[in-house]
Amino acid sequence: MDKPITTILFDLDGTLLDTNELIMQSFEQLLGKHYPGQYTRTEILPFLGPTLAETFTKMDPSKTEGMIQEYREWNMTNHDRLVSEFDGVTEVLTHLANHGIRMAVVSTKRNDMVQKGLDLIGISHLFETVIGLDNVQNPKPDPEPLLLAIERLHASKEEVLMVGDNYHDIEGGKNAGVRTAAVSWSLKGPEFLSTFNPDYMLNHISDLYELTGVKVK
Repeated sequence: MDKPITTILFDLDGTLLDTNELIMQSFEQLLGKHYPGQYTRTEILPFLGPTLAETFTKMDPSKTEGMIQEYREWNMTNHDRLVSEFDGVTEVLTHLANHGIRMAVVSTKRNDMVQKGLDLIGISHLFETVIGLDNVQNPKPDPEPLLLAIERLHASKEEVLMVGDNYHDIEGGKNAGVRTAAVSWSLKGPEFLSTFNPDYMLNHISDLYELTGVKVK
């Protein structure tokens, strides 16, 4: 019998925050400048999830640092204009926190950008810890960031759930030995995520009530 879920690790982009348009436009303007006409929106889609260093190094290692810098400048300038929360996120996470569910963010973004997103919708206080790119040597799907979050929370792996919108999150959860939930509102679609065999598929953030046993408001 599975132990109850008492701790949830959340990815941020595409899971709690709708940053899809921000990320797509950040890539579009950058790649349009460096590789005009070479990348459509469909071809940009696989770049959502991996670190910027991974993505740009595959294109041209000599340009990696410069392209990361350009990407981040445009992304930060346009962040607040293009980012919003997915339906129900603040309400559901607040209700979970009020009923003793412990939560953390585990992201492949730099910590300052994670904080910027959390502050934008006012949910920073709901998370006991935030693990970003600055905290680890190896980002998801390596288990390092998840294990660090679990260690900081003094949580039992048997009671932890990793929630995310990309295969990095599902694979990272499996590698860390915790249960996983994919979100059907992922830009990549539930069919893609199902191929990585998450334990659960969330159709709305409020599905977490049933998984945790927290009564609906």
